[in-house]
Parts: sequence; C-alpha cells; structure tokens
Amino acid sequence: MIERKFVAQKIKEFQIEEYIKQTLENVGHSQTKMIKTPLGEKITIYTSRPGLIVGRKGQNIKQLTKTLKKKFEMENPQIEISEVSNPSLDASIIVEKIVDALERFGSEKFKAIGHKIMTEVMRAGALGIEIVISGKVPSARAKSWRFYQGYLKKCGDISNSVRKADSQAHLKTGVIGVKVSIMPPDLKLPDDIEMVDGKDALVKEASNEGKQEIEKSKPEEKVQKEKPKRRKKKKDESKGTKGDE
Repeated sequence: MIERKFVAQKIKEFQIEEYIKQTLENVGHSQTKMIKTPLGEKITIYTSRPGLIVGRKGQNIKQLTKTLKKKFEMENPQIEISEVSNPSLDASIIVEKIVDALERFGSEKFKAIGHKIMTEVMRAGALGIEIVISGKVPSARAKSWRFYQGYLKKCGDISNSVRKADSQAHLKTGVIGVKVSIMPPDLKLPDDIEMVDGKDALVKEASNEGKQEIEKSKPEEKVQKEKPKRRKKKKDESKGTKGDE
C-alpha cells in the first residue's frame, strides 16, 4: 500500500510539472521542482524571465495557484520563482529559443538559427553543443540536420551530466523535432591532466612523503656536531694543568 502512495505522488508531481511547462511557453522556462513541506506543497520555477511569469501585480501567479488548487486538488501550493544565472547554458531554454525562432521565421532559415544559437552557447563557455533538427526541413521529405561544435560526451558516467532537452515546433508543413545537448564548463573530465614542472614535483613529493624522515634526522645531526666540540675543550684543559705544575 505504501508503494502505491509513492507511485501516485510521483505521477501527480510529473503531471503538475508538465502542466506548468505547457502553460509557461515562450517565457524562458527551465525546470520545475516540487517539495512537500508541513505548510503545503512548495513549487519552485526556474526561468530566465521571472517578470513575465509573475505578471502585473502578481496576477499570473495568483491565477496559476488557483488552477493548481482546482485541477490537482492541492491544499496550499506555494509558488517561488528563481532566475537562472546563465540561460545560454540551459538546454531547455535553448530549445525554447530554437522552437520560437522556427515558428516565427519558418523552416527555411533553420541553418542560420542553428549556427547563431550554437555560437551563442559556445561564447557562454560551454565545452560542446549538439543541435539536431529533424522533420520536413527544408524539402517535403523528412530529414535530420545536425549542428555540433566543441567536445561532447555520449557514453560513460560523464554523459549523465550532459544537459539535454527536446521539444517540437508546429509549422504549416508539419511538426519539427528539436534536440539539444550541452556540455557545461564546470564538468570535470577524467582525462584532464595538469602539467607540473620537475622541480615543483620533487618539492611536493619531499614535502608530502619525507616530512617525518627530515624532522627525525635534524636532531641527530646537531648531536654529532656538538660532541666533538666538547671533547676538544677537555683536551685543552688537561694541557693547561700540566704546564702549571
């Protein structure tokens, strides 16, 4: 019974996220996170244009809370909006830009749109980007066009950290699918190697591995140097006593 409750809750969260995604079109919507709190359900919407979601005097948020209460039977939904720091590195925002440009200018200028957005993402500091546009572009026969630049991982554990998003553009000729994959700049690759000079490497090895040996050897050297000095002093004292006699 407990498992069914968890499954039903996750399905409800997915339906709410999809509804918010559909209602907030052309607003720079990135993602939606839902957390259950003692006061009620906390919904955080990440976007690049928070002013459009809030609306005039918060009218859009008030309307959204009312619809969520009625449609999904939520007790006390609390909506928070947070701005995305770098929208050029967010895959879902980039997909929305491509779809909006295709619906506005048509499928004839898909190459210009793809190259423009690709250069914009690479200037933002991304390691790599891939854009796939598939559909009746530009002829009546369906094709798939691929725009790529930089370095992009497609297998292994690191590929899970690649930001991916997909959407559809509805045109007169038909539906065009758009997929975007972005490799963020803060992703650390396993083959990243930092070259160090030979002197620096020797100093690091001596400091890390031989610290204890150096500290132990220092007092022994001091004792060996001090011992012969004491012996010389004793010999001089014995010579002086014999002359006095």
